[in-house]
Amino acid sequence: METQRILMRSLAVVFIASVIWTITADTEKNTAEKFSICCTAVSTVELTDPIIGFRLQKQSLPCLMAVIFKTERGEFCYDPRQPWVKEKVKLFRAKNA
Repeated sequence: METQRILMRSLAVVFIASVIWTITADTEKNTAEKFSICCTAVSTVELTDPIIGFRLQKQSLPCLMAVIFKTERGEFCYDPRQPWVKEKVKLFRAKNA
């Protein structure tokens, strides 16, 4: 009986840990690729956070060509070919000229 109770508690802990891990993994997939050393993946999902700054990254494998937008949440990598990315860069430059 004691063994069953210990086993059930262990299974509950494993289940809760896997749910938390799954939720965290899904949340990270749905957001833009966060910048680390260089952008090895880019997002096409439109950025809604206010932009504090940006820089351009040239392609040099494994790094991809990217626009790295800086926000209060950090730096994120975006595909520079996206029309909305070009527009945000243009508006940021005009606002800060």
